[in-house]
Amino acid sequence: MAQKLAGKVALITGGSSGIGLATAKEFVAEGAYVFITGRRQSELDRAVADIGDGVTAIQGDVADLEDLDNLFAIIKAQRGGLDVLFANAGTGQFAPLGSITEEHFDKQFDLNVRGLLFTVQKALPLLRHGSSIVLNASIVSVKGNPAFSVYSATKAAVRSFARTWSVDLRERKIRVNALSPGVVPTAGYNTSLGMSDTQVDEFVRDSVPTIPLGRPGTPSEIAKAVVFLASDDSSYITGIDLFVDGGLAQI
Repeated sequence: MAQKLAGKVALITGGSSGIGLATAKEFVAEGAYVFITGRRQSELDRAVADIGDGVTAIQGDVADLEDLDNLFAIIKAQRGGLDVLFANAGTGQFAPLGSITEEHFDKQFDLNVRGLLFTVQKALPLLRHGSSIVLNASIVSVKGNPAFSVYSATKAAVRSFARTWSVDLRERKIRVNALSPGVVPTAGYNTSLGMSDTQVDEFVRDSVPTIPLGRPGTPSEIAKAVVFLASDDSSYITGIDLFVDGGLAQI
């Protein structure tokens, strides 16, 4: 069977764990050469060891514009350009409306919105004609969850970016799509959201009755959907928000 991303060069931000790492593995399996980013070198080293050949890790924070400049300078020097960008890096925190602070707001918007925007902008000179951009959004952009308003607003912005950028880049035939995972337990539930393992288990258990497919998703299932949006299998798709949520936000 032909590889869906054979000969392609891809960048995955936040690629050292969770959905990003699972997607890097799928991309490499489908023939792509993959660059991954992350803020912690130790996690990047483990990810490279896990993935094997076909990957380069570059330490950096997508909310830091100098780090982004360094990232794209390395990609240009090593590979000359990009065919796929999966803007995956993000963070989330709980806070009810009355407890939201400037720090809470700034941390999430700096990474999820500002960082994502400038990641895509700075990638533009390297993105080849007909490239694919996939933005990691979330079902919370359309659902009201308690104490999650700031994170949800960042993901609504991401969904809006997919619409507007697909028009901005139409002349270059660059497709821009968002992807919205549902309940997909990853290490981010502990590190970003600050949930204990017990709290994660309780959250998943409470969520399962509301998911039509009756179970949480896995990072690998999300990764396969990213491969679809990144490949020619979705050549007539742009500007959409693909929900990969077991039906949670659909029914």
